[in-house]
Amino acid sequence: MTSDRNKKIAADCWRRGNEALSKENWDYSIEMFTTAVKLEPEALLYRQTKRGAERKKYGDNNSGSKMGMLKLAGLKTKIKNSRRKKDWAAVDQLAEEGLSLNPWDPGLNADMAEACSNLGYVDAAIFGFKMAIENDKAHKSYYTELGELLEEKGEFKSARECWEMAFKLDPMDGEARSKVTSLMATETRVRGGYEGAEKSSGVKRQSAYDEDRATPQQRQQAQKGNVADGPGQSLEADLQRAIRKEPENKDHYLRLADFYRREGKPLESKAHYEKAYELSGKDSNIGEQIEDIELDLLRDKLTAAKDEFNLDRENAEAKKQVTLISKALIKREIEIFTRRVERYPADMRIKYELAQRFIRLKKWSSAISLLQQSVKDSRISSNALVALGKCFYADGKKELAKRQFEKALPKLSGDENPEIFKEAHYLLGRLYQEAGQKVQADDHYSEILALDYDYKDARQRLEDDGTGEGDGSGGRGSV
Repeated sequence: MTSDRNKKIAADCWRRGNEALSKENWDYSIEMFTTAVKLEPEALLYRQTKRGAERKKYGDNNSGSKMGMLKLAGLKTKIKNSRRKKDWAAVDQLAEEGLSLNPWDPGLNADMAEACSNLGYVDAAIFGFKMAIENDKAHKSYYTELGELLEEKGEFKSARECWEMAFKLDPMDGEARSKVTSLMATETRVRGGYEGAEKSSGVKRQSAYDEDRATPQQRQQAQKGNVADGPGQSLEADLQRAIRKEPENKDHYLRLADFYRREGKPLESKAHYEKAYELSGKDSNIGEQIEDIELDLLRDKLTAAKDEFNLDRENAEAKKQVTLISKALIKREIEIFTRRVERYPADMRIKYELAQRFIRLKKWSSAISLLQQSVKDSRISSNALVALGKCFYADGKKELAKRQFEKALPKLSGDENPEIFKEAHYLLGRLYQEAGQKVQADDHYSEILALDYDYKDARQRLEDDGTGEGDGSGGRGSV
């Protein structure tokens, strides 16, 4: 939290900035607003005023400083490095510095928004993503990030509209499709007269009885928090009453299931989705909500089992539980994703996710077939090509593996996808090394070391005689 002293200084800087702004002293006003933002970064007003001054400085030219390109390139590199370290305060300040040179830059606005989101400055984050969208209406992730933030604030209609835009940009995005459906249900609930209860969440509720007239039993219940709320004071109670009034109306169960899911109560949510599923005649969209919760529960169970095992690595029973739950999870994922591949045959991302599960089970042929389809989606083609290369490599088809890695690498960036970038270079280096082509192998190992000097055994392989023998890590099935 910002100290009272910093708030006072920030307010003074903002006042001075406004005075300079009225005199069209752009540089000094921006300097003052920048200081205000640094001192009180959660204050949305300071960022909005700063952005307005920046735009006026450049005559609303939509491009900013004509001489700042080199400096912006350097700032963006620093932002990438800070993001990699998750130093969000640094990302925020660097992005604001860049926006002083070009307030229209969608990437910098999104960088600022991402940093603010991670720092808990929700209003500033929403402002940043809106500015990013204003200047780049075709970037899907801006809409999804903004949609998440708006939903968090309870602005469900605006959140749904963001996800609808994301779905319009990417009709094969199953998550966007699911979010639109979920938010439509939430909107219906809000329109059904629960706005007051929704808005009252997070604030102290009014008592449902007159304390002066309360009986001793009522006071005792109130102290325990067990007094029944009246209509409009508890969303959960209102929804339960609606179910009692119309027990055959599936929408009431959906609304309560949605409420429990947002409240982090998956078991209660699942039970009500299941009732809605029965009443709807087994609607597949509702069925998918149940499946998603089942997977979440299994993943939580696996995390808990791993945590217990990590506390005592000698605990044989804990180790057994990790193995059993892992097998149950991947089996259930394969069942669910297989059905969704059949239901959404054009959604390549589901095929890619299913292929990843087959890879874990070393079912190379099943994975290869799905990945060969997934590469047609330009948004995941590089990842799919690397996964396809790994499958061919593990299956002993080295020339086919080499071809996939070579196709993937021109599309990969060490900054944006460092792990996949390193893995593709590493496996391609091994393929060249095993073929006795040391010069080509060394080129790929050098690319890795320039990014990560301690990656696997790349340094040792670069320094060996080119045979790749004696490392004990080669051979069929080693991915």
